[in-house]
Amino acid sequence: MKLSVILLAAALPTTALAGPDRLSFLLGTEHFGATQDFQEINPGAFLTWEQKTFDYSVGAFYNSYSEVSVLASIGYSYELLPEFEVGVFSGLALYPGDGHRFDASVGDVVPLVGLQTRYRNIFAQLIPAEGTSVDSLLAVGLTFNLD
Repeated sequence: MKLSVILLAAALPTTALAGPDRLSFLLGTEHFGATQDFQEINPGAFLTWEQKTFDYSVGAFYNSYSEVSVLASIGYSYELLPEFEVGVFSGLALYPGDGHRFDASVGDVVPLVGLQTRYRNIFAQLIPAEGTSVDSLLAVGLTFNLD
């Protein structure tokens, strides 16, 4: 648990401590090219601080291995049209007891990178994978502005 607290604290720049700008709820995932069964109902909640250039998020979710994970991430989004954004993100997720299932991990801490999009209150993230147990992952959910 100490590692998860350190991850969350390290991800938040001091300028973002005024309060989150967005609350998001992960609903589920789709694993493309999966060679095993994964949990695809993945409820989770994330707080996001939207800064001038980057967005910083922290949260927890029920992962694809039926365990609770915490995540800290940074993202960059570009508004293509009103209420429609596309972007990239990267982060670190703690997968307790499951780090060995990933090609890249430090213990149970797993790096994640991917593409993201948001249209109004719906978000989606596409995360490429190593191709051994899954080719890619699509995560979807709802997001709400807290301003």
